[in-house]
Amino acid sequence: MMLATLSLTHVQQKIDEVKQFLAIAMRIANAHTVEFYTHDVWSRFMAVAPEEVLSAVSADQVHQREHSCKENGEQSTFGFCPESHHLVKISEMLEAARMHSLPGLGICFSREELLLSVQKNCSNSGSSTKTAAGATLETDEFMNSKKSHEVQCMSEVVAQLAQQCQVTQIIDVGSGKGYLSSFLSMQYGLQVYGIDSSSTNTHGARERDRKLKKFSKAFQQHSKAKKRNTLEGEIKSNIITQTDQRKEVEKTELPLSSVEDLPNVIEEHMEPNMTNQESSEDLFLNALSLDVIETTSSKVPSCQLTEEEREKRKKKNLERKAQNTSRNEGPLFSPITSYVTAETELRELISELQAAVLVGLHTCGDLAPSSLRMFVAKAELSAVCSVGCCYHLLSEEFDPTAEEGSHAVNGFPLSQYLRDQSWFCGRNARMSACLALERFSHGQGIPLESLFYRAVLHVILRDHYGSFKSEKRVGNVYSKTKSFVEYVRRALQRLELDETKLPDNEIQGYHDKYSLRMNELQAFTMLKVALAPCIEGLILLDRLCYLKEQVNIVKEIQIINTYQLKMCRMMQAGSKYLNLTLI
Repeated sequence: MMLATLSLTHVQQKIDEVKQFLAIAMRIANAHTVEFYTHDVWSRFMAVAPEEVLSAVSADQVHQREHSCKENGEQSTFGFCPESHHLVKISEMLEAARMHSLPGLGICFSREELLLSVQKNCSNSGSSTKTAAGATLETDEFMNSKKSHEVQCMSEVVAQLAQQCQVTQIIDVGSGKGYLSSFLSMQYGLQVYGIDSSSTNTHGARERDRKLKKFSKAFQQHSKAKKRNTLEGEIKSNIITQTDQRKEVEKTELPLSSVEDLPNVIEEHMEPNMTNQESSEDLFLNALSLDVIETTSSKVPSCQLTEEEREKRKKKNLERKAQNTSRNEGPLFSPITSYVTAETELRELISELQAAVLVGLHTCGDLAPSSLRMFVAKAELSAVCSVGCCYHLLSEEFDPTAEEGSHAVNGFPLSQYLRDQSWFCGRNARMSACLALERFSHGQGIPLESLFYRAVLHVILRDHYGSFKSEKRVGNVYSKTKSFVEYVRRALQRLELDETKLPDNEIQGYHDKYSLRMNELQAFTMLKVALAPCIEGLILLDRLCYLKEQVNIVKEIQIINTYQLKMCRMMQAGSKYLNLTLI
């Protein structure tokens, strides 16, 4: 379903559908993996065998057993028993999860369809997409394949959106190392201001951008091709103008026989390592006689021109000035160190601020909703294209565990609609929303062994250290160990606990005992993965609802989610665009 006119009411209806499902299924997403064995999570939530879950998830087929709810003639709700709330029908739950993800709700279309839609709007408005002429930059020349894919996918959307909004300035919040900013400036000739709160990041981004422009072969070819194409266009225009006025050109100092000879002439007079302000077009034009480069305006006084001719001359002068300015300045990326919120005065950070597109690739936690608040509050922002991530870092207004006043402004819920309902997800559920379903479907499985080690360690802490809790983390201990025994000993040392009270054979005994139940942990984790798109969808729908609630919004809206750069699912809402990437 293409949502050309997605109303606020329609968005709220979709939110209600997702909420109805998650109100039952969220218990699974909020179960903590660390407590899987200590709290006997499988028995608390499941009425099926782990083998059934694994079979259903991997093959999308289920060999169901008959369970108490069905035997008693009772119907399940989304696969859950209404009385015990145990999961009894895997196929129903998985189907419900698919239907309550954004694609299942029928409100998404592909990235390619989005680009075609934007291009069509540009054509209807009389503008065309402008990219810097010349060789296409190969992003894998200076970034890994994952980052390269993300940057290319997003930059094309941003460039198209900027063209439709007729702006050339981009503000990249949370710009980090400047991957996206550098590419937008070099490939599309956009003026990019990258804002990041870390001075280390902005300093590194500036130095990295300088080296890229100096050493990137693609950028060298790119700049040379742009300069050459601009030069050809200007000289062709001058020669054609002079040909209309006179039949032959006298005193030409170069053997220029026709316009078709221009590429050879230009190539001969372009210095390969030119570094000063004198450009190759200056050399070429200096080699021509004054009669060739002299414009019509110098021949005919302005007072002798008609009003229409004066307007044409004025238009040509402005176009020439704009071309010269663009050629002299070139692509620009300016890193800025600052912590930004919706209240940030952008003009204090960017003195040359004009109408701009606000973008963010991997805007972690509260930065994504803050960028949307900024978009709503700042008239100079014509569009926003934001890729959110790290949902577990979102602050929740109705989190019962949060300290009072810990956050002046919370990241979720953003919309007044969900705030009125005091909706709360929970950190574990938001952590689950970060799981990428496509990664598992393409064979990139979960780090099962490390999860298993941590869950069994919690059992040992309960049995021998009185359910010990510590602020210290042991998450990276696993990567430094080669066995479970070594893992436990390193973890106990990290937690500053006496590890000598446990002999190796007792530690190994815990491993052997619970390894028989490792399939429970694997199956349960896969169910959390299946729920991830629904939780993420609710977060993104909340953001869309917030934007739709702003009655004064007449801007272009693009929101992209982190993992959806891989799937690139988008949503169109009237004259506004919501790019909802789905895992």
